[in-house]
Amino acid sequence: MTLLFLLLVLTVPYFLLALVGRWRPEWALPAATRGRVGLSLFFLITASAHFFRTEGMAQMLPTFVPYRVEVVYLTGALEIAGAVGLWIPGLMKLTGACLILMLLGFLPANIYAAFNRVDFGGHGTGPIYLLVRVPFQFFVLWWVYRSSGQRWFSRGKEPA
Repeated sequence: MTLLFLLLVLTVPYFLLALVGRWRPEWALPAATRGRVGLSLFFLITASAHFFRTEGMAQMLPTFVPYRVEVVYLTGALEIAGAVGLWIPGLMKLTGACLILMLLGFLPANIYAAFNRVDFGGHGTGPIYLLVRVPFQFFVLWWVYRSSGQRWFSRGKEPA
């Protein structure tokens, strides 16, 4: 999966639903809801790699990590749970916070894979890949933050 493809999966539903809302105001959805549509698709697609390209993903983890294949399966299951949990009103914020922590946890694996030129997901190009990958990962973190109702930096303001 290329980062461009994942970027499109994340953002296109948001903009398509915004257009639908402009054409048919009665179908308009809040920005956070539109963001969760793309986010759920994003995590369902990335989770599929955990089950269909397991060995490649396991190579992204340092050799000292035990049960690498099992870790890949577990994180795939967590991504699916996250995609679903974003739609459960009582769990949306908690799910978003957990997804943010998980994405932060993935960052060292991506750095390891790039420095070790793991031939999976673009990491084979080496550390230069991180110039694109790290900003993309922070963009996804921001998207989760905005779409899951997180307001850690609002200082008592009401959500928009």
